[in-house]
Amino acid sequence: MFDTILIANRGEIACRVMETAQAMGVRCVAVYSDADAAAKHVAMADVAVHIGGSTPAQSYLRGDVIIQAALDTGAQAIHPGYGFLSENPDFVDAVEAAGLTFIGPSGAAIRAMGLKDAAKALMVEAGVPVVPGYHGKDQSDDLLAAEAGKIGYPVLIKAVAGGGGKGMRLVEGAKGFAEALASARSEAQTAFGNPDVLVEKFVSQPRHIEVQVFGDGKTAVHLFERDCSLQRRHQKVIEEAPAPGMTAAMRDAMGQAGVKAAEAIGYKGAGTVEFIVDGSDGLKADGFFFMEMNTRLQVEHPVTEAITGVDLVEWQLRVAAGEDLPKRQDELSIDGHAFEARLYAEDVPKGFLPATGTLTHLVFDPACRADSGVRSGDTISPFYDPMIAKVVVHGPTRDVALARLRQALANTEVGGTVTNLAFLGALAGHEGFRRGEVDTGLIARDIEALTTPPVIAPRHVALAGMAALGLLETGSEAGFTLWELLMQQITLAWGDEEHLIKVEVTGPDHQRWHVLGGTVDARRIGGRWQLGGQPAACVDICGDTITVFDGYGLAFTRIDPLQQAAGAQGDGNLIEAPMPGLVREVFATVGQAVAKGDKLAVLEAMKMEHSLLAARDGVVAEVLAQAGDQVKAGAALVRLEPTDA
Repeated sequence: MFDTILIANRGEIACRVMETAQAMGVRCVAVYSDADAAAKHVAMADVAVHIGGSTPAQSYLRGDVIIQAALDTGAQAIHPGYGFLSENPDFVDAVEAAGLTFIGPSGAAIRAMGLKDAAKALMVEAGVPVVPGYHGKDQSDDLLAAEAGKIGYPVLIKAVAGGGGKGMRLVEGAKGFAEALASARSEAQTAFGNPDVLVEKFVSQPRHIEVQVFGDGKTAVHLFERDCSLQRRHQKVIEEAPAPGMTAAMRDAMGQAGVKAAEAIGYKGAGTVEFIVDGSDGLKADGFFFMEMNTRLQVEHPVTEAITGVDLVEWQLRVAAGEDLPKRQDELSIDGHAFEARLYAEDVPKGFLPATGTLTHLVFDPACRADSGVRSGDTISPFYDPMIAKVVVHGPTRDVALARLRQALANTEVGGTVTNLAFLGALAGHEGFRRGEVDTGLIARDIEALTTPPVIAPRHVALAGMAALGLLETGSEAGFTLWELLMQQITLAWGDEEHLIKVEVTGPDHQRWHVLGGTVDARRIGGRWQLGGQPAACVDICGDTITVFDGYGLAFTRIDPLQQAAGAQGDGNLIEAPMPGLVREVFATVGQAVAKGDKLAVLEAMKMEHSLLAARDGVVAEVLAQAGDQVKAGAALVRLEPTDA
């Protein structure tokens, strides 16, 4: 076994690898960028090495610098985590050329699965079922359109390189094919540097089920399946293992297909074979098709660990160190059910826009497994994925596990940034999901119900007012005196609504709040406040934002009347950057007439592209940014001429 390894990654996965490696007595070296100097993974490591600037290109994608850091610190092996260099075969070759061990598959295996078209041809040879489609080298527009017609609409256009939904377009008919093809190619070129695409039959009521495989370079085993069908724009949201409704025959068929795929390329380490499944008529042994193989550890690996009792990172280290597979196929079995929910800093009402901010408060349910790369006080940076944590639960049955997931999400508290926590809670409580009726279209179909704003109660507003006015700590320890002002008022905003609320402080342990047309009595009993007879929830204050930790976190804004008056004079004609990022493209030109919804610019931030649209019809007065500019949140990019009104 190695005595020192370097983790060529950051955040949650770097922390996850260290937990296992250090428990095995292995010394861990972290690498970090300027933005990550005080990060959790740096604090956890035995040694930490600075490798460059804040952007991935300046740091986590600098393979030569990372390899030198491993050599300088005495590491014998490099664990890539996932993302960044984890599926870069040239990096693998460079690691091995430096006399180090890459904890993962060979460069040849990664190349074999790196391009979707070549991988599918290889799978056909190995006897693995694939979706009907065109995976050829000829990329001419006319040929691709003709092949789409042969396959039969609807079809999916997919980038042959990369993943994550980038370079993917659903085309319902021949009329929209050319436009979708151009859009997919452009996005693929930007994301992966490769505009080539393939065309496949779109499976109705599709489910995304993947098989965890593990090889030692000679043989492979599978550790059963995960269902990752709950997706939003091809990004996984909640994963579970095993898949609901799975039959023994289909599990065996999928598992064997996964093993065939791994053994066909002499696979070594942890990998995932992803299948698209036709769920329109139940799960059948002949109703699944190979999509791609991820030649690394997956984000959702904890649910597999929960149902098998296997530590996949330990297996990675042992196999990379030259050991055989720790278990045979007949020694692996499923115990219970597990879920993983991905908690992100993102603004759900604004279309799941990635968010930044300092985490002023971060608490997880102690009964769950929370894999996180951040702590209270850490900052969600605009340079990387905005994941806060993966909330993982396990139970003897799916119903019990799902109930535990709902409880874990309800007990999670995040202050300092907006999150998708309420959305996850709504999804965990979705009736169709509870019945196991899952497919990749579920979220899109029910998005309105899943994103309905929570309803606030008078006690929530009163509690936010108590925090905003500093009335949670009254009494002798806070200097309370009878001659202090006993009647106070404050304006709080809840979304677009503003509420003027008043309070009568009648004593150190009693307040009467006039809120939402009624009254709420706040009484301190046994050292704890109760509002309307219910115990007060925890509260976090971050600037003018007061978060009441009930209903997944209810954020109120304290309104300053002077600032409100000053801000009322804005003309609303500016198109601003919603977050820090790189201006990828600018389409607007001075004097151009635009209609509401027209794309004016594209901002790249947090690994995604965001289109900035005209909010109204008008004429472009100024273009204030150009492609390549790095801008701050709120930066003016385009200004429209004012209206006559």
